[in-house]
Amino acid sequence: MPTAELVFVPTSGVGHLVSTIKFITQFLNRDPRFTATILVFKYPFAPTTTDGISDPPPSNPAFTPTTPRIRIIHLPLPSDPPSPKILSKSFEHYYSLYIASYKTLVKNAIIDLAVPVVGLVVDLFCTPMIDVGNELGINTYVFFTSCAGFLGSMFHLETRDRCVGVEFDKSGADMIIPGYANPVPTSVLPRYSFNRYGFESMAIHARKFKEAKGIIVNTFAELEPYAFSSSSEDGIPPIYPVGPVLDLESVNRPTPNENQSSEIRVWLDNQPPSSVVFLCFGSRGCFSQPQVVEIANGLESSGVRFLWSLRRPPPPHKKFESPSDYADPDDVLPEGFQERVKGKGKVCGWVRQVDVLAHKAIGGFVSHCGWNSVLESIWYAVPLVTWPQYAEQQLNAFKLVRELGIAVELTMDYHREAESLVTADKIERAVHRLMDGDEAGEVRKRMEEISKKSREALVPGGSSYTSFGNLIDDMLASSV
Repeated sequence: MPTAELVFVPTSGVGHLVSTIKFITQFLNRDPRFTATILVFKYPFAPTTTDGISDPPPSNPAFTPTTPRIRIIHLPLPSDPPSPKILSKSFEHYYSLYIASYKTLVKNAIIDLAVPVVGLVVDLFCTPMIDVGNELGINTYVFFTSCAGFLGSMFHLETRDRCVGVEFDKSGADMIIPGYANPVPTSVLPRYSFNRYGFESMAIHARKFKEAKGIIVNTFAELEPYAFSSSSEDGIPPIYPVGPVLDLESVNRPTPNENQSSEIRVWLDNQPPSSVVFLCFGSRGCFSQPQVVEIANGLESSGVRFLWSLRRPPPPHKKFESPSDYADPDDVLPEGFQERVKGKGKVCGWVRQVDVLAHKAIGGFVSHCGWNSVLESIWYAVPLVTWPQYAEQQLNAFKLVRELGIAVELTMDYHREAESLVTADKIERAVHRLMDGDEAGEVRKRMEEISKKSREALVPGGSSYTSFGNLIDDMLASSV
């Protein structure tokens, strides 16, 4: 049987890699005619941590082919990377230039494959590689690892750049953005929206999206119906919702401490059903010591059962490294805290998030609102408390609270870099509202409805299953 080769170009961020690797696996399982090559960039800041979690981790199973139909090619550092001084202007600007410096390496790697390539699938931050696809006569697709609402916001940003030519104003009024049914406050826009360099870089990515053959989005139609019905801008290529794409087995995640994981399972087994609120903030989630104290005081005052994944920030001179586990959490927690909450609350380090969310004892999730975490929470029907940190997470929080009604707002406009404190009383109120407040039942009911739809979307005849099939058919048809 002749095979069709796909080349994938992901970014090195863990959140992007996990969903990309899972999507590739599902793609190959769906159609035996395809094989895949993954071109892996070196992370520009070469982080290392004491617990083995890096971005991407050198030993991450995601980079170990599980089938001969997947080939991994690690690319060297580019010969002309951008100056680190550009980081002071904008991370998005620097990273976009860094990705662009790989164009020749990617082109040569594809040529060296010496096989016909039917599609080049690039991460939303790897749009410079669309030029490589055009040069080689290969159809390029964007794999968009966030939601359709955020995709609409990027097109809106590109339109503003083209028509107005200036970044957003933090004091601006709420605005109508494609993909959102309600006016969006400027306070929940990503930080790059207000930085000239970051704004222009993201506008360029959105402009390049329009050159792609299609955009593959990790969402499902029933989750964001307005986002799919409200797009009216010309020049947008076909959009294929194929989600939720989830790594439920955690095979593409860093490995936590197994002794700790066993303790957590035993502890959760001894808690009543839906009684525990889980606090976890992703691969880069961490807080200052004063904020840790506020969280601890808020949880203790609430009296709610909790499991808290607490991570230590990297030192200031290594801010792009991943957080690590505390040798002794008591170093940052209020004196006597763990003893006072013993039996009702547990503090831990890095955990397999999906394993915890799947447990019957979990009744709520205080989350940074990264899109992978949102989809995992939906899959297991665990309602959320929103505490976004960076990137598009503020927009995700807005969607969860105002658009979908599956989350309680702690904050929607928090930015970690601002160093402002979320107070203990605010944390206490949000946790109570989620676990036993007047709105808790309605939020939980809505989450259960959407969770059911997320599973229905993936079975034969479901919306994402059908969209996936359309993508495969279109790829093969356009490659002839």
